Amino acid sequence: MSTVNIRPVAANDHSAWLPLWQAYLDFYQTRLAGEVTNVAWQRMLDPNEPTNAALAWVDGKAVGMVHWIYHRSNWSIENSCYLQDLYVQSEQRGLGVGRHLIEYVYDTAREAGCAKVHWLTHETNATAISLYEQVAERPGFIQFRKPL
Repeated sequence: MSTVNIRPVAANDHSAWLPLWQAYLDFYQTRLAGEVTNVAWQRMLDPNEPTNAALAWVDGKAVGMVHWIYHRSNWSIENSCYLQDLYVQSEQRGLGVGRHLIEYVYDTAREAGCAKVHWLTHETNATAISLYEQVAERPGFIQFRKPL
């Protein structure tokens, strides 16, 4: 496999990021209003926002993306890092791109002084779960939510 390069998104990466974002939403059979996508992108570029994003590049092509958010926690003095979205193009899965993206978030969260990185995935996402069980612990919590 070619070298995987991970770097934070820049304003001129929008055309590389958007198809990955849309593929991620399609994977989870989700649709968002264009305004939500636009605001999310602007937040990722704003250094005053806790939202961050990076792209994985292989041979000059963006093949994966990751989004993470720093937030307060009542369980530690340091912030926590929520890895909110992770997506790798299907033809790149199993080649280490997802692991590189997760390790990138670990490194940036460590540099930012976070106490932990945490995330969710759907219970049917067996490919992702296989990777996640290699790079993190599975604490057994069940998510509950109520849309408002």
